[in-house]
Amino acid sequence: MIIEASSGGGGHGRIRLGMVGGGQGAFIGAVHRAAARIDDQFVLTAGALASDSARAKASARELGIADDRAYASFEEMAKAEGARPDGIEVVSIVTPNHLHAPVAKAFLEAGIHVICDKPLTRSLAEAEELVELVRKTGKVFVVTHNYTGYPMVRQARAMVANGDLGEIRLVQAEYLQDWLTERLEASGHKQAAWRTDPTRSGAGGCIGDIGTHAYNLACFVTGLELEELLAQLSTFVGGRRLDDDVQILLKWKGGAKGMLWASQVAVGNENGLTLRVYGTKGGLEWAQENPNYLWFTRYGQPRQLLTRGGAGALVEADRVTRVPAGHPEGYLEGFATIYAEAARAIRAALAGKAPDPAVIFPTVEDGLAGMKFIDAAVNSSASNGTWVRMTQMPTLLLS
Repeated sequence: MIIEASSGGGGHGRIRLGMVGGGQGAFIGAVHRAAARIDDQFVLTAGALASDSARAKASARELGIADDRAYASFEEMAKAEGARPDGIEVVSIVTPNHLHAPVAKAFLEAGIHVICDKPLTRSLAEAEELVELVRKTGKVFVVTHNYTGYPMVRQARAMVANGDLGEIRLVQAEYLQDWLTERLEASGHKQAAWRTDPTRSGAGGCIGDIGTHAYNLACFVTGLELEELLAQLSTFVGGRRLDDDVQILLKWKGGAKGMLWASQVAVGNENGLTLRVYGTKGGLEWAQENPNYLWFTRYGQPRQLLTRGGAGALVEADRVTRVPAGHPEGYLEGFATIYAEAARAIRAALAGKAPDPAVIFPTVEDGLAGMKFIDAAVNSSASNGTWVRMTQMPTLLLS
């Protein structure tokens, strides 16, 4: 089933989108803009695209944003757009982590829905405050854990929920990269610099950047809630201020066990996000670098290869499939699914209705869960690898 990209329901055209961050030289902003365009549900209307006002204006012109809607600061943008009758309806936040909370707060208070990159905030305390504000304002808040948008991830989630694996026993998640094997941040590399800076990234480095993706994926597919963890966060590169390798033991509520390994110094790996889930009846394996395939094994039977759009694909996967089987769908389309789901939720909110129950996206509560995971892991590692319960965590203070 191909997603329909209509221009809107109830007389509402494309959703007016603004962006904070993502200007010249940025990576993730371009990804968000491409994802927003794939299903033709959004139009980029305004932006505060860089901290430097000249670069912000130049970036806006390159993207076709009118000069009077190219802002020098997010504060100015939130105030102005919130007051316009044709102001933006949702903002995408694609800044370093330390700006997520203040930017989201400004736009929520201006009555504007929010799509925010992960992790949710720089600290757990900020995340908790943001959750309360979202509840108070009632605005749609989407966290772009984009891997939850892949069709075969949706398939895996549905199969677990349907009982195809039986009672879950083991959950193994990995996200392996090698791009920080050397001290790239010392060379002036923009992406490496802020990700390894605790004042901008928060208390976690690798664990916040990619470990949260692996954790979110495990939670999304299994539906399990983490009870305890024991973590070892390592910094292998001399002079680096945050972790670049993460190894964690997991205890899930209900008795399932697991492990999570995230690394940005695992030489030979590019974006090796992998999830394995095993239950009393069967097991599933999925790898992000080959996202259109899902391996499923019933106990005592041969392995089955399930493909996106192929025989055996469930409605949950078909619903977010755009092209026929055999044509690759991947990273951008996964992001686009999150944007498409956000569009459905925003349209429902604008119409004063609840979204269709089939609409699924990571919420501000999922973002809070990610921050609790980071907080617990950093505290466990700082305590020489002790077990930390997710409900009994001290809040970290940033140095």
